[in-house]
Amino acid sequence: MRRTAPTALSAALTAALTAVASAALLAAPGTVTPARADTATPVVLIHGRNADPGVWGPTLEALRARGYDAGRLFTWSYDTSLSTNETLAGRLSAYVDTVLARTGAAKVDIVAHSLGSLPSRWYVKYGNGSRTVKNWISLAGPNHGTGLAWLCAAWDQGCRDMTPDSYVVSRLNRTPEAPAPVRYWTFWSRDDEQITPASSTRLDGATNTEVPGLKHNDFLGNASVIAAVAAVLTAG
Repeated sequence: MRRTAPTALSAALTAALTAVASAALLAAPGTVTPARADTATPVVLIHGRNADPGVWGPTLEALRARGYDAGRLFTWSYDTSLSTNETLAGRLSAYVDTVLARTGAAKVDIVAHSLGSLPSRWYVKYGNGSRTVKNWISLAGPNHGTGLAWLCAAWDQGCRDMTPDSYVVSRLNRTPEAPAPVRYWTFWSRDDEQITPASSTRLDGATNTEVPGLKHNDFLGNASVIAAVAAVLTAG
């Protein structure tokens, strides 16, 4: 069963946030309670294929505006051609351990774009993430695979992992798709040209939010998406 029915973010962001408020106590961007710099859950941002941490500039700016100290915001960089389960999930686990040791926090929040959703979700479901992650947020993630990945699967393990019914995808989607106690959130768009089908991002048991009209990389700079993600994170 889904934790909530899929919702749609329209131009009126407040209305969309109200649709998922029962799961996260979300507030409209103007009423979000600022995060206390010394107690906010650290956030780990994970980029997608052939990208780098620079894609998170708008999101980092938005979180700082909501009270996050730079010392609670982290970006994980990785080689997107490597194996999700054999290599990347373990490296992410080590990185999160470093974040926890540096901040003294008990848990982190993870925000992943595109391919970044796979190693982070593997870490949450099959690694230590079930005890170290509070919120897992996927922006345009290939959570049930994407047919487009076949175009690069012959030479790129990251692409092979993204293909529908790959070893990684099939095991990640064994029931339950979004196991407690971690809270799962996905944001997706019918106009996403890189996730085929676009509905692949949604997960049973997650709060799935449709964002009309966005292309794949638009999720990284769209003000409505960034505000909704910030609202989830600052809701605690």
